[in-house]
Amino acid sequence: MRELPVYTEQSPAQWAKVIDHTRCIGCHACTTACKSENEVPLSVTRTYVKHVDVGEFPQARRAHQVTRCNQCAHAPCVTACPTTAMFKRADGIVDFDKSICIGCKACMAACPYDAIFINPEDHSAEKCNFCAHRIDMGLEPACVVVCPTEAILVGDMLDASSKVAHIINREPVTVRRPEKETLPKLFYKGAHQATLDPLAAQRPAGGLFMWSEQLAGPELVVSGNPAFNNSSAAAMLAYDVPHTIPWDWRVSFYTWTKGLATGAYLTPLLLVMFGLMRADNPLWLWAAPVVSGIFLAATGALLVWDLEHPERFYLIFTRPQWKSWLVKGAFIIAGYSLVLAAHFVSTLLGRTDVQSWLAVAGLPLAILTAIYTAYLFAQAKARDLWQNPLLPPHLLVQALLLGSAVLAPVAFRLAPLMVEPLLWTLGVTSLVHLLLIWGETTLAHPTAHARLAVWEMTSGRYRAFFRAGLGLTIIGVFAPWLGIPVAPLALIGLLLHEHAYVQAGQSVPLA
Repeated sequence: MRELPVYTEQSPAQWAKVIDHTRCIGCHACTTACKSENEVPLSVTRTYVKHVDVGEFPQARRAHQVTRCNQCAHAPCVTACPTTAMFKRADGIVDFDKSICIGCKACMAACPYDAIFINPEDHSAEKCNFCAHRIDMGLEPACVVVCPTEAILVGDMLDASSKVAHIINREPVTVRRPEKETLPKLFYKGAHQATLDPLAAQRPAGGLFMWSEQLAGPELVVSGNPAFNNSSAAAMLAYDVPHTIPWDWRVSFYTWTKGLATGAYLTPLLLVMFGLMRADNPLWLWAAPVVSGIFLAATGALLVWDLEHPERFYLIFTRPQWKSWLVKGAFIIAGYSLVLAAHFVSTLLGRTDVQSWLAVAGLPLAILTAIYTAYLFAQAKARDLWQNPLLPPHLLVQALLLGSAVLAPVAFRLAPLMVEPLLWTLGVTSLVHLLLIWGETTLAHPTAHARLAVWEMTSGRYRAFFRAGLGLTIIGVFAPWLGIPVAPLALIGLLLHEHAYVQAGQSVPLA
């Protein structure tokens, strides 16, 4: 066993790893050693070896890829983590602290390499951390020690005398997904493109892999491209480990309830601002704060419910990591909830003059509450479908659509004269929503990942949700003529669309 020099916190060392695939024999010793050293439970792995069969008999070979955390210099998981549970050490190792992990899965959504998972035993985020506890003692990681062919090398990439630095600087190496600009410190030597690109190889018919049957179900993602020709000639997956989609239906539902919570306030506020509604209208005085408050409470409940450690949700406020949009969103929602509460109390006290002043803060807070999810999704650098500059205005349009749809039946009882303006708002926003969908799904997509996500949404596993939502939204366009019965259809239509969009964005394989 080789010993490594011990570095202090002030050390300029930057640890890097080289996987030499000219030596790798695909024995999975690294996977087994990692599980043993770090007590990784069954069903999850910090590292595994992917196999792809390239070519056709008799000109065929099996290519391997050791898959794990890339120890990025610009680690998106660190930026996305709301509590600094994911952090980067002074020596460049991206490590984690389970004691402050809330299990929000933002790090999983942000990682372009599918390297992070939730430990099923302690419900905290986990990944390869370079065996940091061994590094601190001057020992090599467990996978390096057991590799029979010395295919895994670690060293200080800034030390010119280290073998790792020599290979990185003098020999041809590659990294996975360099376009994500994460600056990975896991370098591959001699790796085949069919293994590095998760969309390059075809999935075997019937999901029949080397040792098992693996079907990519609604919540499971496995490598390969089901919709388009593979980019490497005659490449077929032989072994891969499926991954679970990080954010399930609760996140889809949260985007819908949050749109309702903001739209129910914004819609009557804009009607008042443009002189289409009096400031003493009960739709503005009572319905706006009550309906918005109900759906904002539902939004908060969904967000806490989705956490693996819901009892730790307070850490978002007590130890916030301000680069995370999950933190920024939590404080925006808190501010918006205070405005709604003050609006309701002022109505109870008969101080309707206060509400115009509250609207000065309420308008920007409602807009920010509606659109901040676009920036939260943008931090998920792994999800190309969500890297959409039109997503903030689209979310705002959706909020107005939802607000007008949920208030139209309420207005029928409280303020009948407002039904027509609300139905026209519903019709116009439904049309704009459809036009934005048309542009997002039919224009050329910047990456193969975005194109595949759109295919999964419109023609793949989520097509039933998408097409049903599209049909109901088309009906919503005719709300001014068809009347109030259209409103619940529009609400359901947008919920179905949100589910298809959120889940399809996560359905593209990354490893």
